[in-house]
Order: sequence, then structure tokens, then C-alpha cells
Amino acid sequence: MSEKIAVVMFNLGGPDSKNAIRPFLMNFFMDKNIISLPIPFRCFIANAISKKRSKREAAESYNELGNVSPLLTNSKMQAVELEKELNKETGAEFKTFICMRYWHPMAAQVVREVRDWGADKIVILPLYPQFSTTTTWSSLEQWNKVMHVAGMDLPTSTICCYPMNDGFIEASALNIMRCFEKAKDDGHENIRVLFSAHGLPEKIIKGGDPYQYQCEKSAEKIAAKLKEKTGQKLDWQICYQSRVGPMKWIGPSLDEALEKAVVDEKAVIIYPHAFTQEHVETLVELDIEYREMAEHSGIKGYYRADTVGIHDEYINEMASLVKKHTDVSGVHAEGMESLCPSGFSRCCMRNEVQV
Repeated sequence: MSEKIAVVMFNLGGPDSKNAIRPFLMNFFMDKNIISLPIPFRCFIANAISKKRSKREAAESYNELGNVSPLLTNSKMQAVELEKELNKETGAEFKTFICMRYWHPMAAQVVREVRDWGADKIVILPLYPQFSTTTTWSSLEQWNKVMHVAGMDLPTSTICCYPMNDGFIEASALNIMRCFEKAKDDGHENIRVLFSAHGLPEKIIKGGDPYQYQCEKSAEKIAAKLKEKTGQKLDWQICYQSRVGPMKWIGPSLDEALEKAVVDEKAVIIYPHAFTQEHVETLVELDIEYREMAEHSGIKGYYRADTVGIHDEYINEMASLVKKHTDVSGVHAEGMESLCPSGFSRCCMRNEVQV
């Protein structure tokens, strides 16, 4: 009998109805990796924020999508394609499972599904190329806790990050190239690529989180690939979106990057390089809200490159990455060595998540 390997794909999650928006937000802001306060204070703040945003900002954004996040559907599409690719060759049997952090299907449900399937081994693949304590660490922490409670002790290999993965970089560059061609067809010559990642409060980065460093490395790698393809120097900048609350966040913000593009008389191509599938931050925030802001500010050309989704280059390399991790256990970045300089104290490889 062939070995059965469960591939658990981590993602954030999103509401599946209008009534789910507030509890989804409550789950999000109750995470100690998001708001690092004692439970009573965290609960008070989470309740206040989720109540406000479920009636205003989040409600308006999800209303544009029919009050349903497309994140689960798009993640399932990736899971289906990855499972097909993994099972093309004989040997082990692979089955993919989507595990969301803040809305269903969450860890408790997915652990049961993995157990009932009869998995012999688990490979964890976050759908976040860049590691952060607010995403991969948080999901892994919850997963380990639920596994412990369930009494499951299967050999597990966790891929903590792959910010410079060849398939991710190639698929990203090809998607951006399509926008370049469209922009040039529209008559634009002065074009700037804005690599826009989801922002984080500055204090999280100062606390040793390597997310910003890895986002910068991804952008550099994609920019180099684009230069290789075009034979020309690329005008590009990294920036951050989705700021919430009064704290100081990492920058520059996408707002500031767009303002600079206006001054420099640039058309812009936005590429959300920290996301691997379409969801509210891309389909609403970038495609509607920032587009309107850009056009109002005087930018003549505004384009947004698709996320990698089920691009063959990305899926094929994810399958290769998973297979390389089937014979090891523990937490490893792509290449089996830490990608983070020593100054990043929250590197997942050097500080494995405990229950």
C-alpha cells in the first residue's frame, strides 16, 4: 500500500455570508499575533473593531463581492491543481486540504479530515510565500495546538516560506508582462511597477518578524526576472497597503507610491506580490478603491497584474517543493536553510512554534 501524504495548505480565510463578517473579524483581531495584549483588553478591542468594521469598511468591501469572500474558492482551485500535479507520478498518494485561520474550514475540522483520510504523514504548505508571525506562525501555532488536543502525532514537515521560489517568481513576472504589453498598447511608455504587499504595524517588524525583508527579496527577484525578459532596466518600487488603526505601519504606503507616480508622470502596474490568489484586498481594494484614487489624482494608466493563482509555473514548483519536504520533518524554508539574516529573532526555522 502506498504512503498517504496529506498536504495542508494554510490561508487566512474570509466570511462566507454577510452574517459571518463580524465573527470572522472577531476571530482575526482576537489573535494574539495580531493584537498582543492580555485577553480582557484584546477582547474589548477586538469586539470594538469588528463591530465597527462589520458595519462600515469591511461591510462595504464584501458587499462589492456579494458578501462572500472568494478566498476559499480560489484556494480550493489551487488545492485541486496541486493535488493533480502531485499524483501524476506513481508512488505516494497525496491529498490536499485547505486550512483557514479565521473562518471555516479551520484547524479543528481539517485535523479530523486528515485523521479520517488515514494520512501517514503531513506536509504543511502556507499559501503565503513570505513568512510572518501574523500569518504562517499564527496558523501553525493553532494547527499544532489542535493536533495535540486530538492526540495526533504524525510525522510533519512544514514549509515556512518560499519568497524566492522559481515558479512563484516566473509566474509573477509573466503576469506583470501581460500588463506591460497592455500598457504599451495603450500608448504608455513611462511605466512603473508597484509591488504592493499587505502592510504590518512597524512594531511587529521591529520585534524580529522577517516579513518585510522577505517581501523585499521577492520584489527584487521578480524585478530581476522582468529585466531578464525585457532586456531593459525596470522602474519599480515596493509599497504596502491595507493599513488599519492609528499605529505607525511599515512603508511607504501604496497611497504615497501613487502620489509619487503622479509627480513622476508614470503609468503604474500594481502587483500584489504577497498574495497568491484573488480576494478582497485585490478585487476591491486594488481594483476599485485604489483605481479610483489613482484616476482622481491624475494617473492616466492604472493596471493591476493578476496573482499567481493556478498558473502552471507556480503549481508545478509548489508540487516540486512539497515532494522535497516529504522525507524531512520539522520546519524548513525552501532550500532547507533559513532565509532570514540573524537579526530576525522570529525566524520560524530558528524558533519552531510550540504548542
